[in-house]
Amino acid sequence: MKIVSVGGGPAGLYFAIVMKQADPGHDIVVYERNRLEDTFGFGVVFSDATGGNLATADPVTFREMERHSVSWDDIDIHYGGEVITSTGHGFSGMSRGTLLKILAERCRDLGVDLRFEAEVTDLAQLGDVDLILAADGSNSGIRSQYQAAFRPRVEFRPNRFVWLGTTRPFPAFTFYFKANAHGLWRVHAYQYEEGHSTFIVETSEDTWRASGLGETDEDATVAYCERLFADELGGHRLLKNKSLWRRFPNISNGAWHHQNIVLMGDAAHTAHFSVGSGTKLAMEDGIALADALAAAPDIPTALAEYEAARRPPVESLQRAAQVSLEWFENAERYMTLDPTQFAFNLLTRSLRVSHDNLKLRDPAFIARVDRWLADSAARQSGEPAPTNPPPPLFTPLRLRDLLLANRIVVSPMCQYYSDDGMPNDWHLVHLGSRAIGGAGLVMTEMTDVSADARISPGCAGIYREEHADAWRRIAEFVHGHSDAAIGMQLGHAGRKGSTKVAWEGMDVPLDSGNWPLVAPSPLAWHDGNQVPREMTRADMDGVRDDFVRAAHLADRAEMDLLELHIAHGYLLASFVSPLTNRRTDEYGGSLENRMRFPLEVFDAVRAVWPSAKPMSVRISAVDWAPGGTTPEQAVAVARLLQAHGCDIVDVSAGQTVSDASPVYGRQFQTPFSDRIRLEVGIPTMSVGNISSYEDANGILAAGRADLVVMARAHLWNPYWTRHAAQALGHELPWPEPYAVLNQYTPRER
Repeated sequence: MKIVSVGGGPAGLYFAIVMKQADPGHDIVVYERNRLEDTFGFGVVFSDATGGNLATADPVTFREMERHSVSWDDIDIHYGGEVITSTGHGFSGMSRGTLLKILAERCRDLGVDLRFEAEVTDLAQLGDVDLILAADGSNSGIRSQYQAAFRPRVEFRPNRFVWLGTTRPFPAFTFYFKANAHGLWRVHAYQYEEGHSTFIVETSEDTWRASGLGETDEDATVAYCERLFADELGGHRLLKNKSLWRRFPNISNGAWHHQNIVLMGDAAHTAHFSVGSGTKLAMEDGIALADALAAAPDIPTALAEYEAARRPPVESLQRAAQVSLEWFENAERYMTLDPTQFAFNLLTRSLRVSHDNLKLRDPAFIARVDRWLADSAARQSGEPAPTNPPPPLFTPLRLRDLLLANRIVVSPMCQYYSDDGMPNDWHLVHLGSRAIGGAGLVMTEMTDVSADARISPGCAGIYREEHADAWRRIAEFVHGHSDAAIGMQLGHAGRKGSTKVAWEGMDVPLDSGNWPLVAPSPLAWHDGNQVPREMTRADMDGVRDDFVRAAHLADRAEMDLLELHIAHGYLLASFVSPLTNRRTDEYGGSLENRMRFPLEVFDAVRAVWPSAKPMSVRISAVDWAPGGTTPEQAVAVARLLQAHGCDIVDVSAGQTVSDASPVYGRQFQTPFSDRIRLEVGIPTMSVGNISSYEDANGILAAGRADLVVMARAHLWNPYWTRHAAQALGHELPWPEPYAVLNQYTPRER
C-alpha cells in the first residue's frame, strides 16, 4: 500500500510506525513543511492509561519515550493561600521536541521516507497513492481545500493563553490562581524533562487586554509573567518558544474521510489542554486507523470503520474537555469557594473523575472533603456534626423549617394514570415505595391547577377538594412510613396541553374531547397541534387564581414543599422564552417583562403558602435553540426568583420548542446548576442524566448543586438511595417490617 502523510507531527509519524511495524512492505512517505526542530510549545503529558495503549502498539517506541520521561502522581492546587495536594493520578511528561525526534528516528529505522521542509500545496503533486493522511494540524490546508466534504466547525474560545517554559522543575502537575490589578490569571504547569517545565498562563480576554500585552511580543509577555509569578517561579526564569497569545480552537468535523483522504489529529479534532492532550489523541488515531486498515477488505471500508469506531471516544473526550475549558474560562466564579471544596471542584471539573474514583486514588483527600462537607451541612441545617462524616449524598439540608435527611430527590415524573386529575393507588405505590426507598424528598408529578391545565386526560391535578384528600392520603403514608419529605410540583400545560397520554403518542393531539388552550402567544407546539388562544389579562387573573387555589389545597394535603413548574415549554415557561412569547405589551419583550406574569403567580402562591414551608421553581436554563433562553439569562431569572422569596431553583433545560437541538451527555445540565448556584448565591437542584451515587456525591461535594434530582434511575430502582448507602458502607436502617435486611448482603449472582 502506498501511503502519504501530509504532516510530520505525532499523528503522521506514529501512524507510519504502527503501519510499518505491521507490514514492512507498505510504502509510506511523510511530508512536513517545517524542520523537525521547529516544534511549538515545550512538553506533552500522557496519563498512565494512555501509556499502556502506546506500550501495546509499539513497545520499542514506548521504551524510548519512557527513557526520556518524568513521572508524577500528585496534583498541587495553589489557592486561597493554601496548597492542596491530591495524589494517585499517574502522569508522565516529556519534551515535545524529544518526542518528535524519537518518532522520526523510529520511522527511519522502519524504512519510512521522511521529507522535512517539504510543503504539499496540491495533492495532485503526490501522484498515484492509495491513502492520504491529512495530519497537517489545526490549520489544515487539506481540510480547508475539501471543506465541503469534511464540513469543519472551528470555534475559537474567549480565553487567552500562552505556552511558556521554565527552568523550575515542578514536582507535581501544578495549578496557580493569582489575581493582580488586571484580573485573575491561571497557570497550568508540569515538568517535562529534568530541569524544565511547561508553564501555560491563561486568562480572560478582558484581563489580557487590561494588561496591555500584545499577541506577538514574546519578550514583553515573558517579562510581565516573570514579575507576576516571581514567588511561584522561585528565582527561575521563563522560556519562550513561539510563545504567542492564542485563543484555543475547538475543532470538529462532520466527516473525517473523503475518497482516499482521512483527517487525523488536530486536523480532525481538538481537546483543551486542561483535559485532553492533542498528542495523545493524535497517536491513538494512528493506532485506530492502522487497526482498521489491517482488518478491512479495502480502503473505503477501512476509513468508514475507522471513523465509526474512533469518533465516539474522541467526542466523549471532547465533551469532557469542553466542560473543563469552560471551568477555566469561568474560574472567577469559583474564587469564593472554600479551599477544600475548590480543589475537589477543580479535580472533578470534567465530570469524568468522580468522588469514588478520587477516593480510590487518594483516600486522605476525600476524607478531608467529606469532613468539610459534613461540618458545613451541620452548620447549615442546625444538626450536630457527625463523628464519622457520611458520604456527601447523606448529609442533611434545611430549607426554611423543612429538614431533609439526605440530598436525593425523586424527580417529578408524569404517570398519566389519573382520571380527571384524581391521584389513586398507583400514585400511592409510586411515591410511597420511593419514600421507603430512602430518598430525602419525593416529588409529585406535574400536578395541574385546573382541568384545562392538564397535558393529557391522564394527568394528575389539584383543582378539587377531593384531589386534596387523595393527595393527603399519599402524604400521610410518606410521613408515617419513611423519613422522606414530599413536595408537589404545580403546573399548567399551556400550548402543550390536550394531548394523548405518552404511550399513545407523545404530544399528539387527542382524537376527540379536546379542551381550549391558552398561551402568551398564539403559537402551536408543533404542526398539527392546536393553536392556543393568546392570553388576556382576564385569562392571566384566572390562571393566577387557579395556582393560588392549588396552593391552598396542597397545604391541606400536607405537602412539605411546593414547586412551580416554569420550565419545559409549559404555560409559565412560555412567557419566559422569547421563542414562545411574541407579545408586545408589558408581558413581552425584555426578560423582565417576560418574567412579569410568572413572578405574579409566584408572589400570589408564596403569599398563601405557609411561611415555614419552602418553595422551589423549576426552570429551563437553556432552550437549545437559536434565539432562545441562554444560560446567562437563566442566571438573571434565578436572581429575580431569589428576590421574590424562592428558596431553591430546580435547574433543568430545553423542551421549550419542538425543533430544539439539545446537547446530551453525562450530567449535561449540571453546569447550569453550578453557575446559578455560585453566581446568584441561591441553592439549586441538579437534574439530567444523573444515575449513579458517584455522580451524586461528586455534584454535592463540588458544590454544583444542593440537591440531586433523578428520574429514570428511580423508575428502575425505587430503593436507589438505600442501595447507594449499602454500596458506600453507610448505615441507613430499613423500616421495621424490612429490618431483616439490615443483616442481608445482596449478591448479583
